Amino acid sequence: MLHRLLCPSALLYTEMVGEAAVRHGPTERLLAFSPEERPLALQLGGSDPEGLASAVRLACAHGYDEINLNVGCPSDRVQSGAFGACLMRRPGLVAECVTAMIDAARGAGTAAPEITVKCRIGVDEQDPAEALPAFLSAVAAAGVRRVIVHARKAWLSGLSPKENRDVPPLDYPLVAKMRAAFPALQIVLNGGIPDLDAAAEHLEAGVAGVMLGRAAYHEPFAVLGRAESRIFGRADPQPNPEAAVEAMRPYIDRRLGEGVRLHQITRHMLGLFNGRPGARAWRRILSSEAVRPGAGLEVLDHALEPLRRAAA
Repeated sequence: MLHRLLCPSALLYTEMVGEAAVRHGPTERLLAFSPEERPLALQLGGSDPEGLASAVRLACAHGYDEINLNVGCPSDRVQSGAFGACLMRRPGLVAECVTAMIDAARGAGTAAPEITVKCRIGVDEQDPAEALPAFLSAVAAAGVRRVIVHARKAWLSGLSPKENRDVPPLDYPLVAKMRAAFPALQIVLNGGIPDLDAAAEHLEAGVAGVMLGRAAYHEPFAVLGRAESRIFGRADPQPNPEAAVEAMRPYIDRRLGEGVRLHQITRHMLGLFNGRPGARAWRRILSSEAVRPGAGLEVLDHALEPLRRAAA
């Protein structure tokens, strides 16, 4: 909700959720969202075509605009479940998965969400110049029309998930070659994009879109708070981070009334004031006070006080 209030035009993605969790876990908690958060994409993990199709049908009932199959996550947890980046070695299976997902979306009886794929350029010993086009050929033949490419190889042995976000070198030129080789495929670039200036440069170079993860999460106002004007050519809805906090209050109040704890929301707001005098106190107060039982909107007021004093 915070990201939507900062940038009305961006396509937002959920965290990755395993298809088995969607089917057998707390389905409503995992899939429910506020309508004003749209356009919204659900990111699924899995390698079982039937299971993914069932998860898609459940997601369609909630009104997602896109359902994305993540074939890029390198964590041990997803490897042990035979999904994520290890599926880069099995493009045929991924093609089966997306075919089942597309069929399920079309048969759900609602406006069918687009089925997309997020991938790496390769894993481990693979040569990305061979692995990536083979992978894209398979998913395109299965009916996928948009792929988000994290322009790094994933090392599934020897590197942690955190290291996999930084250590393998980026290969933007290879992604550019794929745009030329697959003109009917919309290729969205992900990986190593630090700010809006870099995003705009990639868009001007011809990619269909850019996906920002950590930059948008850790610097939400600096990135998303200025994306509406910088990228979409419209007025930014929140003039400053304080306005974003005020805009969040009705949503927070409603969710508190539904039993959500304050910390579950405000932990995603810690980076709003990064770089501002008083930002450290904002983070400290939210981190220490929002976790207390019964914590409410008064914690936001307390956390804003150091920022107001610093600005006076």
